[in-house]
Amino acid sequence: MATTTAAQRREQAKRDYDAFLEACPTRELLSRLTDKWVALVIPALAGGPQRHGELAGRIAGVSQKMLTQTLRTLERDGLVTRTVTASVPVRVDYELTPLGHELFPVMVAIKNWAELHMDRVFEARTQYDARP
Repeated sequence: MATTTAAQRREQAKRDYDAFLEACPTRELLSRLTDKWVALVIPALAGGPQRHGELAGRIAGVSQKMLTQTLRTLERDGLVTRTVTASVPVRVDYELTPLGHELFPVMVAIKNWAELHMDRVFEARTQYDARP
């Protein structure tokens, strides 16, 4: 049985996408997916195609620039499609792709967990901040 060197094991781990490794590309994706705007855009699009203005109205506090940037990033990652319809004015709709629909249950579970447990988090923060 052949033995492998540490370098070979690290190279194999890279191919296996181990986010605990510094060079793993999944770290960038995890960073992107944990962005608060991504966590809100994915569930907001679950009901079907929406226009930029509809999304901006649904997601309080998001700027036009941040929403556009978030949608472009999600489109690049294959999670959202952008459909342009020639009309006056031009109509642009955003929709989850099949890959985006796979991600939806995870994102909505995190959103729901945060909403359900926010009081406990506030309580923990208060206790932590009160420590000497």
